[in-house]
Parts: sequence; structure tokens; C-alpha cells
Amino acid sequence: MALTGNGRLRVDVSAGGLGMPASGALIRVTPRGESMNIIEEIVADSSGQSPVLNLPAPSPDFSMLPAASGERPYTEYDVLVTKEGYEDCEVRGVQVLPNATASQPVTLTPLSVQGGAQDIINIAEHTLWGQYPPKIPEEAVKELPAPSGFVVLSEALIPEYMIVHTGTPSNASSAHYTVPFRDYIKNVASSEIFANWPEETLKANVLAITSFALNRVYTEWYKSQGYSFTITNSTAYDQAFNYGRNIFVEISRVVDDLFTNFITKPNISQPLMTQYCDGRKVSCPGWMTQWGSKDLGDQGYSAMDILKRYYGYDIYLMQAKSVAGIPSSYPGTPLQMWSSGENVRTLQRQLNTISNNYPLIKKVPVDGQFGDSTRQAVETFQDIFSLPSDGVVGQSTWYKISYIYVAVTKMAETKVSVG
Repeated sequence: MALTGNGRLRVDVSAGGLGMPASGALIRVTPRGESMNIIEEIVADSSGQSPVLNLPAPSPDFSMLPAASGERPYTEYDVLVTKEGYEDCEVRGVQVLPNATASQPVTLTPLSVQGGAQDIINIAEHTLWGQYPPKIPEEAVKELPAPSGFVVLSEALIPEYMIVHTGTPSNASSAHYTVPFRDYIKNVASSEIFANWPEETLKANVLAITSFALNRVYTEWYKSQGYSFTITNSTAYDQAFNYGRNIFVEISRVVDDLFTNFITKPNISQPLMTQYCDGRKVSCPGWMTQWGSKDLGDQGYSAMDILKRYYGYDIYLMQAKSVAGIPSSYPGTPLQMWSSGENVRTLQRQLNTISNNYPLIKKVPVDGQFGDSTRQAVETFQDIFSLPSDGVVGQSTWYKISYIYVAVTKMAETKVSVG
């Protein structure tokens, strides 16, 4: 394949979990299956990150048209990460799209935990390229189960975690992964749509993916059948989820903006079961098609106009009132230069706690005044965590700061309890 395009890759390494950057880790990037052909070898910075690497990728034409020329739309790379005191971790098949930025998370395991076994993660083919079973149709509106205390959206609450079963529901031997809700949506979207598509197409698909997932949560679809998980990664039943895969920054930003929203209709009390298919390999009348949504995005349709074309002109968006696991809900208006008050103090305290693990973020006075030092700390945080670096704390930045603050705090509590 002639690699006439250009893609980008950044590797984010943590030592034992989110909120603990693995500074000094050695990162080696090679073409898929060519371990001796080293393209890049770099050392992670104090935030556990590589610089953004520019890498060869296929022509953008291949990801703009279904099966264009029969060529894979992305290039695959292998990433090997090593650090003294930790197991080596190799991620095979990292997908780099042209005109997009892939972010590959790597979590290193202390040597004492696995006893010397190398951690290997294999990334499955993207659903728009590989062969996956089509979705088995279901009713778009479900009968709700009897109350059991698990239905989180009775108060419009976004769950903290999704428990993902890897396989069909009845396969008892499949593994389960407990994944933060936002990370689950980013993983699915990066597995099912191309990040270099129009932004409104990305938004429409993220909203459909989110609503589908929240329908599973709200209706206790699997719990009511006696299962212990929230959702599967079988495309015949649910959505594609590939543990450890790279996500795309363009998709990540859309999810950060929209993850508290879901699609619904008048006179129903649940997120809509927004089923979809690719629209080329599989047809699904009455559902959204991913390639069709891309075509509409190319024509200038908005995300809601795209969704209405498929799910009906009576659909609308609702926003969850709170997010589980987050200490403070978004105050409703952005915090920026000259803002003041208790919400700014909360922001400053959280940034200072995060800076203990991410020293590029400079500590700020906890005075409730959003001045230059707070703005600079926010911009640094945004840059580290792939948010637009505008120094303004809107909803996406607020929840991301809260999310990382909780992770860092839990890490600190774990260290104290172990010590």
C-alpha cells in the first residue's frame, strides 16, 4: 500500500492506573509485526506522554468512501513500552488514520503483580473494515423492569462505570472489564467510526452510541436476565468495544462535550435504543447508517438533522442532571478570566491536587479568583488531556478535571492504605 497520507500518534503511559503518569518510560514504535524496524524511540515526559508523532498513513480517500480501492483506511503500528520495575507492555495494531490523532493509552503493571509476564494487547480491526456480525434487531423502546435499585437514570444520572462482557451474553467464560463511562463511549466510537469524518457526523454517532449504552443501563437489560454485566462487546447484541485500543483525539473531544446528553422521544422515560449499522456491508432500514451519516455530514447537515433523518423528527436531546463519581456537578456557566467564587476555589483545589502527579501544571492560589495563574494551569491541563487549550473551564474541561482529580485522589489514598 502506498502511504501517501499523514497521521499522528501520541502515547500516554501510566504506572498502575489513571492519574499516575509513568515519566521516563521508554516508548518504541514499529510497523505492525516488524519489531526490528524502529520508527521512533522516545522517553515519556513528566506527564507520561510522548510528543505527537507524525507517521505515514494511507490516502484520506480510503476512509472517505466505503472499501475504496479495497485498501485498509489506516496504518497499523506496534507500540512497546518499558520501564524499570514494571512489566513490558506491547500494543499491537495501533490504528493511525490520515488527518487524525490517535492517542494510545498504556497502563504498566508493577513486576510483583504478574510475576514477569509481558502484557500484550491486540487491537482488533475497525468495524468499518473488518468482518463483524450484524446487529440483531430489538424494540427501540423497552418495557422497564420492576424497580430494584439499579436504574440510575430515574434521576437522569450518568453511571460512573460500564461493566463490559467480552463476547455473546451466554458465553460464561468471557472476561469482564469495568470501564469509566466516558472511556467506554470513546472506545466504541473509535472502534466504529472514522475520526477524520465531518464533526457533525462524529457528534451524531457519539449521541447514538451514548443513547444505546444508556438504554442498556436504564432498562437493566442484562441485569434483569440474571447477568452481572451492563453490556457486551458483541456487535450482534450491542456495540464494538476493544479493551486497550487507541482512541482518537477528535472523537475524544466530541465525547467530552456530549457524554451527558442522550436521545429520547416524547412520552417515553428512557434513552432511545438507537440501533445502527454501517449501511454498506449491512443494511438496516429505519436505523442510522454510519456511511449514510457521513454522507449527510458532507452535505452540511447538523448532528440533530442527521439523527432526525433516521430516528424520527420527534426526537430530542435530554441532559443528565449529574454524573456518578464526580464530586461536583458542572456549575452551568463557564469559568474563565475574572470569574470568582466557590466554584473557582473548587477548581483551584482540584488543579493543585492534580499537579502533585502532573508537575507541568503549576500550583495556584486557592483564592476563588480566576486570574492569570489559574488560566495558565487550566491551559496546561487541557493540553495534557487533549482538550482545546483555551483556558476556559466549560463543561468538558470541568468534568475532565473532576475525573482526573478523583483518580489522583484514589491513587493517593491507596498509597496511604498500603503504607
